[in-house]
Amino acid sequence: MSPIKTQWSRLIRFVAAETSRVHIGEPVNAGLDVGLAALEGKPIKAYEIIGSALDPAASVSKNVLTVSKLLAPLSNEEIKVVRCLGLNYSDHAAEAKMAKPAFPILFYKPVTALVGPLGQVIIPRVSQPPKDILPDYEAELVIVIGKAAKDVPEDKALDYVLGYTGANDVSFRKHQLAVSQWGFSKSFDNTNPLGPCLVSNKIITDPQNVLLKCTVNGQVLQDGTTAEQIFSVRQTVAFLSQGTTLEPGSIILTGTPKGVGFVRKPPTFLKGGDKMSVWLGNGIGTLANDVIEEKPAGNLLSKL
Repeated sequence: MSPIKTQWSRLIRFVAAETSRVHIGEPVNAGLDVGLAALEGKPIKAYEIIGSALDPAASVSKNVLTVSKLLAPLSNEEIKVVRCLGLNYSDHAAEAKMAKPAFPILFYKPVTALVGPLGQVIIPRVSQPPKDILPDYEAELVIVIGKAAKDVPEDKALDYVLGYTGANDVSFRKHQLAVSQWGFSKSFDNTNPLGPCLVSNKIITDPQNVLLKCTVNGQVLQDGTTAEQIFSVRQTVAFLSQGTTLEPGSIILTGTPKGVGFVRKPPTFLKGGDKMSVWLGNGIGTLANDVIEEKPAGNLLSKL
C-alpha cells in the first residue's frame, strides 16, 4: 500500500476572524511557528483547506483567513483513540534508573484530557497540593494515523501515518507510582496539550530526527531528540497494529526524553501560575500553556 499523500504540508485548525467559525488551513508563511505567533499575539494567515484533516483529498484553496483562535489540529470528535507509550527514551530510562522495556509500555487517555494551544492545564483537586503529588511535564512527538492499519509490517508502517504533531503529557507522579497502571495519573481533564501544527508525512520523512524541548517559566528543562527513542515510530505502529486496527484519527504519544521534574534533585513540579512551552522541530512549532489549580483543594484520593 502506498504512503498517504496530502495536498497540504502543515495543517492548523482555528477560529477565523472573518467568519467566527472553525476552519482548517495551511499557514501562508511556511516558516512561521504558529504556536509562538499565537502566544505573542502576532497575526497568522492561512489558506483555507476544503475538506477534513483526515481526508488526504482535502485541497488547499486560495481563500486566505485570519486566525483569531488557534485550536488543536484535530477535534476531539475526529480523534478515535489516544494511545501513549511510557519510558520510550533511552536517556529518560537512564535518568529514572529504570531498565529499558522489552516491549512498548502502553496506556490510554480519554479525549477529555486534551487541550489545545494556549489552553489552560488544570491541576485537579485530586492532585493537590502540587508539592506532594508532583505534577510533571513531558514533551512528546505524536503520531497521527491516516488510514486503517492492522498487522502492519515494520517496513510499511510509515505508509499509514498522516502526519505528526506535538504534545505535553502532563503527569501526576505520586498517583502514577502508587499503582502499576498509569492511566489514572495521566488522564485528568484538560491536562494534555496537543498541537499546534499537524505536519504531513511528506515533510517529516524521518520521524527519528525530530528535536523537542520543554521550557517552564523560561527555563529549558528538556532538550532532546527522537533519535533516543527505544521503539521507533515504525516499530510502534507495527507493534500496536498487531491484532488491533488503528483507525484513521488514532493518535499515539511516543514518550518523552530526559529532563523530567520528578527525578531532579530536588524534584521540580508544576504549580498554579507556571508557564509551560513545548517546542518540536520540523515545522511542528511551539505549544504554550499556562497552569492553574482547581479550587477548592482537598480530596481523599490526594492522600495516596
